Amino acid sequence: MTPSLETVDIVLPLDSSEDEAAWRSAAAEKLGVAVERIGGVRLRKHSIDARHRRVKVQLRLDVALDGPLPDEAAPEWHAPALPAAAKTVVIVGAGPAGLFAALRCLELGMKPIVLERGKDASARRFDLAPILREGRVIEDSNYCFGEGGAGTFSDGKLYTRATKRGPVAKVYEVLVAHGAPQKILTDAHPHIGSNLLPNVVKAIRNSVIAAGGEVRFLAKVTDFIIAGGRMKAVVTQEGEEIAADAVILATGHSARDIYKLLAAKQVLMEPKPFAVGFRIEHPQPFVDRIQYHLQKDEKRPDLLPAARYRLATKIRGRGVHSFCMCPGGWIVPAATENDEVVVNGMSLARRDSPFANSGMVVTVEPEDVKRFEKEHGVLAGIAYQKELERTAKIAGGGGQVAPGQRVTDYLAGKISADLPEMSYFPGAKSAPLHELLPQGITSRMREGLRLFGSQMHGYTSSEGLLLGFETRTSSPVRIPRRDDTLEHPEIAGLFPCGEGAGYAGGIVSAAMDGMRCAEAVGG
Repeated sequence: MTPSLETVDIVLPLDSSEDEAAWRSAAAEKLGVAVERIGGVRLRKHSIDARHRRVKVQLRLDVALDGPLPDEAAPEWHAPALPAAAKTVVIVGAGPAGLFAALRCLELGMKPIVLERGKDASARRFDLAPILREGRVIEDSNYCFGEGGAGTFSDGKLYTRATKRGPVAKVYEVLVAHGAPQKILTDAHPHIGSNLLPNVVKAIRNSVIAAGGEVRFLAKVTDFIIAGGRMKAVVTQEGEEIAADAVILATGHSARDIYKLLAAKQVLMEPKPFAVGFRIEHPQPFVDRIQYHLQKDEKRPDLLPAARYRLATKIRGRGVHSFCMCPGGWIVPAATENDEVVVNGMSLARRDSPFANSGMVVTVEPEDVKRFEKEHGVLAGIAYQKELERTAKIAGGGGQVAPGQRVTDYLAGKISADLPEMSYFPGAKSAPLHELLPQGITSRMREGLRLFGSQMHGYTSSEGLLLGFETRTSSPVRIPRRDDTLEHPEIAGLFPCGEGAGYAGGIVSAAMDGMRCAEAVGG
């Protein structure tokens, strides 16, 4: 018989889901052939179906019939030699948008110069100790700023709702080529982990440099040179002026000084929705029990990962939803200045913390921040965020201590007598969170939590902890760009990019947008 390659979808019980013999047997049955005809199988997709009491695993397999499975090369990344007259593209920011823009520039024969305000990933790690242990923020090197952006030490989740699977697959392949686990190519909800992602980021930087690009750290951009309606150059804090054929602005959603600089130069920006709220934390076994239908004292099977959840509703025209859920994770301090407290979540590759945390937030529309417009104009949303962050700082009482409240007490409107064990290293102080957020947020949050408590029984129990505040869900500002060229509509050569410009919402979507902007520059 002529050898052939087939793709099949099978469903197996959890206990046999990693048994290749079971794969072969199920594939043979699906194809209606004798199992002896199967020359090999290769996993293409793995997802867990936990909708029912008995958890099952869905697998997509490549199946070789009547012959061996063809070899498949591991993903690699390379770029051609740069031409002598290569375009110079300055990329502001070394997060996923900036780094993937740099790689794509090199693939297209352009020279990227990546300017990052923070430090490289290795040096940056040491700067997390002061914020964790002393409550002191190093303002250009922290959980938000530095090589790899906010994602480097904030979990490394790769799930995206993007529908263009080709570009998504390329992002995964580039990450694997730079040391990410191979399984991100097959997992339905891929995740690298904050312990592995720094080395991946460093490997990408090394590829950029080896191919002829530049990556400069502690190179904070403090000015733009704009003449004749065109971006001509950027200026760093050291006073260096760097000319460019194009500037890709990929600074992330916390680079507030860049928004202020653009506003001062009367560069067109526009307000956009964002969301604010808390980090909510529960014991991970509680989430496992609910999501995997376990008995009260039943341990999660070893073959199952720490369970996740996603909750969402709409109340009086505003979304209330979970955000950036971190199973088996930690809550971390994500402030970028010393007069604020901001919380975020992260987890390691193993996701083996005894806690599960998630953002729990309410949408804020531009009309909700009007009281800040007179003083702050288009940056009203940033002023709104900042006020909440300063409120959290005061309520925490000092350093990075966060204001906290048991969920039951938040719903009842009373200060918690004590707080449960938590993953947040700087610690928390009991505070009336129900009084610290605007009334429109609090009323919707309470309704949303009660609804979610009916969907996940125990979600609103006294074991649940709220910490304030989660404010950096996305940028409150969009830097507009043309649909055709992706350039700013008023400034040629300026390409707003990624989360900070309002065009992405996570590592993968930011990386995709970075590649897209590089392609637009290459024209």
